[in-house]
Amino acid sequence: MNFLSATLSRVKPSPTIAVSTKANEMKAAGEDVIGLGAGEPDFDTPDNIKAAGIRAIEEGKTKYTAPDGIPELKKAICAKFKRENGLEYVPAQVSVGTGGKQILYNALMATLNPGDEVVIPAPYWVSYPDMVLLAGGEPVIAEATLEDDFKLTPEKLEAAITSKTKWFIFNSPSNPTGAGYSRDELKALTDVLMRHPHVWVMTDDMYEHLAYDGFEFCTPAQVEPRLYDRTLTCNGVSKAYAMTGWRIGYAAGPEKLIAAMRKIQSQSTSNPCTISQWASVEALNGTQDFLARNNEMFKRRRNLVVGMLSEIEGIICPTPEGAFYVYPSIAGLIGKTTPRGTVIENDEVFATALLEETGVAVVFGAAFGLSPNFRISYATSDEALKEACTRIQGFCKSLS
Repeated sequence: MNFLSATLSRVKPSPTIAVSTKANEMKAAGEDVIGLGAGEPDFDTPDNIKAAGIRAIEEGKTKYTAPDGIPELKKAICAKFKRENGLEYVPAQVSVGTGGKQILYNALMATLNPGDEVVIPAPYWVSYPDMVLLAGGEPVIAEATLEDDFKLTPEKLEAAITSKTKWFIFNSPSNPTGAGYSRDELKALTDVLMRHPHVWVMTDDMYEHLAYDGFEFCTPAQVEPRLYDRTLTCNGVSKAYAMTGWRIGYAAGPEKLIAAMRKIQSQSTSNPCTISQWASVEALNGTQDFLARNNEMFKRRRNLVVGMLSEIEGIICPTPEGAFYVYPSIAGLIGKTTPRGTVIENDEVFATALLEETGVAVVFGAAFGLSPNFRISYATSDEALKEACTRIQGFCKSLS
């Protein structure tokens, strides 16, 4: 008798976590490894936010809270949406979860029935399709190719929508490509969605504040207010505020959906960490000065990586508008052989050989639904990035 749920056979472990795990194992064995797999800022959480967490502990704010967030944090989230996105919400329309991942998962679990379809642009964050599968739905992948700057076209969105479509998941700036949609590009997509009133929109705006070269972030309900009643606008403090381990994500949307998400959270995890919630109040309400400083460092690192990878024959590396990833194509390297005799048949073979032969850990493109590519996170030091890119250059030059 098989003890495990049949649902588990539909999903796979996170490839990004697998890459980081293997890199850490090699490091522990004494090997010289540079990990570029994790989507995590190397900056420390700002002092004012850490102080708010410490203060919460000292003031005894360590008890259970409402399942989906304290009133003070919900109020701060409403203020953030109005201030930065021009979106009006009340606390009853807000859900706070243990990271952005739980918010997305709760929404899918609360809404999907067997046979429901969810349109997901590829390249995608690795967890989207598997969360849909766990919730009983069917992911429908719509490719956003290199030729289209990794941005989904209105035509491809239109072609992906059927009578069974329940959600469209939208992520900008993107993990893994860093591609950001301009207002006009997003309006072209929302025009399609307006023609399909049965399709709801789930946004992943986690990289909102990580934008470069004058790119102006916008979110679907902001661009097309008529989508407001069928949009779940999701965000969190993990990336911009360097709070990945604090595990706070949030979303705002129709009250009926938020109530359904609350019911699921109340029977799974209950409230997010109380201390993290109070720290997040300070993150959203406190000074935002560090965002610009951090972005300047991210932009410098982006330019370093794009510049060095673009020097490699066989690699095409677009310059992303935001986030802290690049997603180079290795189409020109497929079929070549490494000095150890490994034939580069696909991007997974490339990433494995790169790690084993140079100690540089990246994530292969197939994990994100579009090949042949790989993802580098440049959320690490300039020195590590320069050394890693030098090793990648040498590795690619050694291929025959």
